[in-house]
Amino acid sequence: MSDIVIDRAAAPRPTPKPGILDIAPYVPGKSKVDGVEHPLKLSANENILGSSPKAREAFTSVFDQLHMYPDGRAPVLRDALCETYGLEPERLLFGCGSDEIFQLLNQTFLEPGDNIVQGEFGFGAYGIGARACQAEVRTAREPNYTIDVDELLKQVDSRTRLVFVANPANPTGTWIPGSEVRRLHAGLPPSVVLVLDGAYAEFATDPAFEDGMNMVREFDNVVVTRTFSKLHGLAALRVGWAYMPPEMAAAVDRIRLPFNVNIPAQLAAVAALGDVEFQERSLALVERWRPYLMQQLGGLGLEPVPSAANFVLVGFPKTPGKTAKEAEGFLASRGLIVRGVGGYGLPDHLRITIGLEEHNRAVVEALSDFMKG
Repeated sequence: MSDIVIDRAAAPRPTPKPGILDIAPYVPGKSKVDGVEHPLKLSANENILGSSPKAREAFTSVFDQLHMYPDGRAPVLRDALCETYGLEPERLLFGCGSDEIFQLLNQTFLEPGDNIVQGEFGFGAYGIGARACQAEVRTAREPNYTIDVDELLKQVDSRTRLVFVANPANPTGTWIPGSEVRRLHAGLPPSVVLVLDGAYAEFATDPAFEDGMNMVREFDNVVVTRTFSKLHGLAALRVGWAYMPPEMAAAVDRIRLPFNVNIPAQLAAVAALGDVEFQERSLALVERWRPYLMQQLGGLGLEPVPSAANFVLVGFPKTPGKTAKEAEGFLASRGLIVRGVGGYGLPDHLRITIGLEEHNRAVVEALSDFMKG
């Protein structure tokens, strides 16, 4: 961070508070390619099947309500989640995507000089919100691109207020079993909030995986966040939710903006939640083609990282002509947009969303041509 001290009262124009201009803005995945009219976007982990037909119908059914303010407590969606997952309504909080919930948690618990702890490849939104609160962001090594409980605990001190763990993780796709999540929690002071970001939880099918919901009921310092952006394909509508101790939910809800989740988004989310057939098709597609991409890309001499999400992170050689950056450009020339993740400290990797059969085969064919060079 900058050491320059500015007298903000004497400044010739309004000056942001210290630390704001040191924050690197979030850079989303690309969606366009120069010279390609209709590129295939595999850069943002969006549901390649789109969204539930029932969700689209619900969205279009509320045109006559566009003049109305939404109820920020989302009672219809709250009831639907409680019925679907057996949750208690007083433990739920809703946000404009999971991102807003991370920001609200940071605002609620961080003072200047406090810190958060996350893995070295942690999702950028955690740190952006913390730094905006003039807090420190501490990162823990991730051997084999995977969260390491002991490394996280090494970073925790008396000023730690939140620990963020995405499980499965973005952008790596790796995960840790419930036993490790519980070991992490056991090593934290009771004053530290453990935030389990479950954006990709539905894609993790190993019996050792634990989504954290039971931990929220057992402990006073665990939060689970979820989203309708990935499995349900409602990324454009920005619907996130969190399950947390009721006292914490009541505190965070005090600074939630009043109308943060709009009416069409709420009703589309309820419909998506009830469309089990669409969810099953989405999961089946990932289960079918994730191992295919892993096997095929490994066979090309690349290094795919084992994934439990709807994408695969792939390592490339450092050899000129074979690098990740050059591969990204080559794929773009074929109309295939993937995600460079140098901003996450992974300059030798690309993240590829799992697509339809023809998409996945096109990616493999293009990378085969690229590696032949």
